[in-house]
Amino acid sequence: MLTKRIIPCLDIKNGRTVKGINFVDLRDAGDPVELAEIYAREGADELVFLDISATEEKRRTLADLVYHVAEKVNIPFTVGGGISSVEDVDVLLHNGADKVSINSSAVKNPQLINDLVAKFGSQCIVVAIDAKVIDGEWIVHLVGGKVPTEIKLFDWAKEVEERGAGEILFTSMNHDGTKNGFANEALAKLSSELNIPIIASGGAGNMQHFTDTFINGKADAALAASVFHFKEIEINDLKKELRSKGIPVRL
Repeated sequence: MLTKRIIPCLDIKNGRTVKGINFVDLRDAGDPVELAEIYAREGADELVFLDISATEEKRRTLADLVYHVAEKVNIPFTVGGGISSVEDVDVLLHNGADKVSINSSAVKNPQLINDLVAKFGSQCIVVAIDAKVIDGEWIVHLVGGKVPTEIKLFDWAKEVEERGAGEILFTSMNHDGTKNGFANEALAKLSSELNIPIIASGGAGNMQHFTDTFINGKADAALAASVFHFKEIEINDLKKELRSKGIPVRL
């Protein structure tokens, strides 16, 4: 059985790691390169860096940040935020990123997924989907969750897989930053309908939430930010707890 992955997420704004609730009320959480080093030492399986100001401010993800992280860590890491072209991805992968994450740009131009997969391969293309329940339906949102679309989560996820993406990073905006647990019902549905890995994001507050998302949500990986940044959960302790519950993890 494939091991389940634990992935700290570093939201980057103006070169610093930040964290908020439901995508607002941001506070400083430290230097991203230093945090990356710490997480790599503590047993994180992967890292995700999302430049949350990039799409909104129409500027490219900080390629030099990627370079400095690649110098310091020996685990795979994904970079996202404001990526909208083959050229953007080329720069990031050349600077040391293992994968890239695209979100708003994929919704606006779905062909971008095909183009990136054709050039770089499925294994390094992650499509991030931010969604929120509106009138009982999961609806895709853009620009860091600020702009609602009319696209339904499960329809879009299927299209993303058909276009060749290697992984989906699903963030429930209803759960993000609340520490009340992941959106396991939606995650389980995604996992049952798709054949590519699903990363759960939004809602981690304690170790039981990770257990629940792997068992009930059928997630392949679980991503969290503040519980790791502010030392509420130590990654090594979390992995020992998961293993004690029979969940396969790399220790």
